[in-house]
Order: sequence, then structure tokens, then C-alpha cells
Amino acid sequence: MLAVKNATLVMKDHYIPNATLLIENGVIVDFGSSKDITIQDDYEVLDAKNNFVGPGLIDIHTHADGDTYFHDDPVKCSKTLIDHGVTSVLPALFYSMNKQEHLDAIKKYKDAIADGKCPNILGVYMEGPYLNPDFGCDKEKNVWKDSIVEKDYAEIVDAAKGLAKVWCVAPERDGILDFVKYVKREIPEIVFSVAHSEATPEQIEALMPYGLKLGTHHTNATGTLENYPEVRGVCVDETVNYNDNIYAEIICDSMGVHVHPYMIRLVKKIKGQDKIILIADSFVADGPPIPGLEDAFDINFDWGGDIAGSKLTLDIACHNMMIHTGGSVCDVFKYASYNPSRLLNIPELGEIKKGNTANIIIVDQWFNVINTIIKGEILK
Repeated sequence: MLAVKNATLVMKDHYIPNATLLIENGVIVDFGSSKDITIQDDYEVLDAKNNFVGPGLIDIHTHADGDTYFHDDPVKCSKTLIDHGVTSVLPALFYSMNKQEHLDAIKKYKDAIADGKCPNILGVYMEGPYLNPDFGCDKEKNVWKDSIVEKDYAEIVDAAKGLAKVWCVAPERDGILDFVKYVKREIPEIVFSVAHSEATPEQIEALMPYGLKLGTHHTNATGTLENYPEVRGVCVDETVNYNDNIYAEIICDSMGVHVHPYMIRLVKKIKGQDKIILIADSFVADGPPIPGLEDAFDINFDWGGDIAGSKLTLDIACHNMMIHTGGSVCDVFKYASYNPSRLLNIPELGEIKKGNTANIIIVDQWFNVINTIIKGEILK
């Protein structure tokens, strides 16, 4: 049993200062103003020292911990993210992985979860295989450019049952509807995301009845359709912005390279507080910086002169989001915890609530992580 005292509790839309939170058997059993909560003698006590206490971060889309891929060392990456307040994570598989590499990575994650060595791995994020080969970093390594054929993907889908939570697709790919129907039949709870795409609004909206409700790294690796010279068309970004039921992932780096701060503020104005999800999308790449971006310390570059994901952890993305938008600690907890829990339909996470899983973090006013608690156990 654990009591967190002297806390400023971060609720979905407000704070509770001078508060206490009680945890038993890995579950939140009570919380509120300290004058109303009694801490029994048999509780371990953690003093939050008036810092912010909120739900653990949920990173639905990242490949690495900054310098190591999850599929190379899931235990190391899991520990790094725990130290940065990420109590739930979906490691991402990528289109440059062939069938056997997909299968090997899925097995490695299942084994790591079964061994209890990665308490924050919630599932996997399937960034591919069927994306638009003209978009994304290391495009030349895309091994899934050919026709979409069931015999090529069936084994991967079968292996991913019980683990895959999000599956990215490019809706313009020939044969994508058959693929989506197949995955939906085998994994009914799956969330589809439009990614690495130049699809039209009509192509994207045609997949929404099957569970497409996410835009992968919004405004990155998406095309723009130009119907007439000097006239901007509508494409993926506009469709994500327009549809209230689609969440928008945002990579929020320190210099606003992935998404310009003005664009982030615009997306926030359009999508509102409930449909933005912060992600790290950390990758491993060693290409030279694009000229003019030599100081962009928290993003990667490939050898083709493109951005290649970030070096972020989600706590740093939250810090950057506060700076770029003027958002509060309460706001960014929503983008990095509450909203992803709702996307994935896991209501027992993402919110301080009686009966919820006690995945809790303590942060200061600029979102520096002080403590990480998973199922009531202090892991940092």
C-alpha cells in the first residue's frame, strides 16, 4: 500500500492542491484534499513535495529510446521510458522490416511482456507495412512496395493478435480495403491510422467505418494534392483536421521542426483538447543534419536529407508543447495520457480515478519527471 502526500493532483480538467492519493493492490482507492484523507500506519508514504501528480504517460508511437531500437533491446528501452514517466508504450514496427523481421520483433515483445521485464509495454504500433512508398524516412528501404497480397500479410496479422493496438495504412494503396477488412476480422479492437499517405478525403473516409480514427504524425509524411496551378488541394492533413472523430498525433520537438509551433497552435484550435495525442516517434538514425538545423538536438536525419523521427521521450514532448502553445501541465497530461487511453479504449488508464490502475507520475512545473509508479510500485 502506498500513500502519495503533499500532491497537486492533476485531474482531467482541473487540479486538487494539497492532496493525498492512496493506492492498494496496484489500484487507486482514494484521493482528495489531505484534510479529508487519512493515511493509515501500514502505508508506505511518498512525499510529492507539492509537485504535480498525474496519470502515467502513454506513448502510442515510438521506435526507440533515443539510441536503441525497441526490437533490438526491449528491456533497455522499457527502462529508459519508465525513467521518463512513460508507464504505457506501443513500440512501433516499421515498413523497412521484412516479414521475418516483423515476426521476430512481435515474438520478442511477447516474450518480454511474459517475462515481466517490460511492465510498460502495452502492445505494438504497426507503422506499415502498406504505406505510400514515396513518403517517410529511408524510403529506399521500403520492402512492401509491391501488390498487397493476403499470403504476404496473413502470418504477420496472425502473430500480432492480442498485441497490435494500432495499424497504419495508406488508403490510396490498391487492395488496401481487403487488407483492412482482413485485419478488422482477425483483430476486432484494432485502431486504424492514416499514415505516409497522399490519400484523398474520400479514400480516408471510406475506411472510417472499419475503425480509422487516427492520423499518424500529423502534417509529417503526407502529400498535398494540387488540382490546379497555384491552388492548394485537400489531402490527409485537411481530412484529419475536418473529421471530429479522428485523433491527430503530434511530434513536438524543441525547435518545431516536425510541426511548426504556429501549426501546432492551429491544430489545437481545430481539433480541441480531446483529439490531440503527443507522441515521441523516437528513431535511430545517424545522417547529417539538414543545413540550418544543426541545433536541432532532439530530432534525427537520414542519409537522404530527410527528417528521420526524433530523439524525444514523451516527457520532453510535453515540456515542448507547453512552451510552443502556452498550455498547462493539465493540458499536456491530457494529450499524453487521457486522450491516448480513450483512443485505445482503455479507460482504466489515463486518469486519476478511483478503481483505475495506479500508473502515476510526479513532475515539476516544467514536466521534469521526479517519480514513476506502475501498478502501485515505485520504479523511479
